[in-house]
Amino acid sequence: MEFPTLLTARLRLVIARPGLEEPLARFFAENFADHLKPWSPTPPPGGLGADHWARQLPGFEKEFAAGTSARWVLLVPGEATEVAGTCSFTQVARGPFRACVLGYQVARRHEGRGLMREALEAAIGYAFGEMRLHRVMANYRPENERSARLLERLGFVKEGYAREYLHIDGAWRDHVLTARTSPHFDAAWLRE
Repeated sequence: MEFPTLLTARLRLVIARPGLEEPLARFFAENFADHLKPWSPTPPPGGLGADHWARQLPGFEKEFAAGTSARWVLLVPGEATEVAGTCSFTQVARGPFRACVLGYQVARRHEGRGLMREALEAAIGYAFGEMRLHRVMANYRPENERSARLLERLGFVKEGYAREYLHIDGAWRDHVLTARTSPHFDAAWLRE
């Protein structure tokens, strides 16, 4: 199977698959403890090192091939192995729902530069186009003002509030629920 690459003005997005173990391990070693921890689920025993990614990436590749997820790794052009962040479309539902859940994270050194917005615009375009989805859902902790602003700029609409939604940073955390729908969804896709 051929895997897509999305190019933006400043990034190259590739599907998470074998060969990215070391770059992903480096990204999490540099960013998890001091930057991503308040917003991310607790890592598995053994952490997020290369061994973890060696176990996970073949499954991510299979999920993409099966159409059940699209987990993107954001690479800095010219720095083939520098991961600027990730964005993932998971829990892909077909049939009359045609939806997924979006998760994303950016490296501390790349935060505040608009890179995640750039990446998500391209990735959401892929989800609404090639993946033929109607709805992308994204949820964030109420205290995560950066995510709130980013999702609002991307056209996500607040739809609710979920108490004790995810176990993050040692406790059950509330989340604001948002979603964006495709204005160009083709109803003929429902027959696929």
